[in-house]
Amino acid sequence: MNILFLSSEVAPFAKTGGLGDVAAALPRQLHKNGHDVRLFLPLYSRIDTAKFAFRKVESLKPWRVNLGSHSYEVAVFAARLPGSELDVFFLHCPALYGRQALYSSDGDEHLRFLVLSHAALQACQQWRFKPDVVHCNDWQTALVPLMLKTRYAWDEQVFGRTKSVLTIHNLNYQGRFPSSTLPDTGMLESASLFHQDQLKEGLINHLLHGILYANAITTVSPTYAREIQGSEYGVGLDGFLRGRGRAVLGILNGVDYDEWSPQVDKHLPVHFGPDNLGPKEQMKEALLRRVRLPYVPGVPLFGIVSRLAGQKGFELLDSFMPRLLDRERMQLVVLGNGERRLARMFFDWQRRFRTQVHFHNGFSNELAHWIEAGSDFFVMPSRYEPCGLNQMYSLKYGTVPIVRRTGGLNDTVELWNPRAQRGTGIVFDTYDSQGLRWAMGTALDVYKDRAAYRRLQQNGMAQDFSWQHQAKLYEQLYRAI
Repeated sequence: MNILFLSSEVAPFAKTGGLGDVAAALPRQLHKNGHDVRLFLPLYSRIDTAKFAFRKVESLKPWRVNLGSHSYEVAVFAARLPGSELDVFFLHCPALYGRQALYSSDGDEHLRFLVLSHAALQACQQWRFKPDVVHCNDWQTALVPLMLKTRYAWDEQVFGRTKSVLTIHNLNYQGRFPSSTLPDTGMLESASLFHQDQLKEGLINHLLHGILYANAITTVSPTYAREIQGSEYGVGLDGFLRGRGRAVLGILNGVDYDEWSPQVDKHLPVHFGPDNLGPKEQMKEALLRRVRLPYVPGVPLFGIVSRLAGQKGFELLDSFMPRLLDRERMQLVVLGNGERRLARMFFDWQRRFRTQVHFHNGFSNELAHWIEAGSDFFVMPSRYEPCGLNQMYSLKYGTVPIVRRTGGLNDTVELWNPRAQRGTGIVFDTYDSQGLRWAMGTALDVYKDRAAYRRLQQNGMAQDFSWQHQAKLYEQLYRAI
């Protein structure tokens, strides 16, 4: 198949979260499976073009994208996606992408991604590349399905058979802009196809229009697909999602085990696997030495790698964690940044429990790998979690995940049953401190039973969430629509 894939992030070029990982791994696997994949994202100024050997795409001459009263000159550069033979195409437009951050609250934020969407479709026209599927991701490219039905419908030679898929990675981010931006969409003549009540309210919701017009809507886990069709997690769009019926489905994200496996992880000083777990304890000792905490055999280490945001549930720890640290022989290593109140909480614990807690306020990819590999437990008490990747990484590294039963966490972690010796993690149901306190206590108890803990580790390490399997589900979807 011919597949046009559009994303605002692609790792390792530009990434703020799981979208960047998925937008690299899925196209890489689809290309490996024999499909012609054209992957587009903005050429942000923070991307190191020298590091990745960028080159200008000579088959696409620079051109102007005209939207409403705005006109932007664009060009396309390419670089090879690491670990593959797939070229990634970068839209060069310094007026829109020459900024410090990937995302902004600037007045032209909508234009930054409207230009990406139109330019990618116009590049297809220049190439005469006929996509069978255009795969859009999140609000940034969610107007593409409507573009295909309106502004580009005339070009039947290129888009006559094109279908669209919209993947929602997080429903909370919807791309809501004033209705005065309607001319900037390039579809002013098709204003009747926009949601009329919202236009009257002075609003255009980009993600909503992707939900209305895409041939298929996917989310990043089956449980999240169900959750967002209810009022608790639907963020005002649940009725529209229910209205699409079977067009909405959940496909769990995969894991790139070339990057996230303790047997081959290039960031680790030692390697291990399910049949050779001894070096994992060496990794734990190295991690604690790196963060300047004492290594004491038999003391469990809990790890956190996360954005510090309300969604992630870390405020649940505040009511009981200091008492737990004071009473139990345990340690905690945290890597993350975000909300100040959560950073202050972890800094306070680091100050009070100097031999037990380390908090790295920021992000380090290498340290993230070390924490996944060196910890005994990984804490993810999310309020909601569309998919989550870290719990899947943790399973592969023999680091037992502690999670709440929601979204992709529910789809990937099975509650430990000590009688049957089944399960892969510690799972709690209710989003409250009592539930998380139970989970942490259960983890401490399991750790003391060395045979049970080893079985729990090996159960997790046997799980397979590879993209080789998940990409086939997308291929089936593409063919079905």
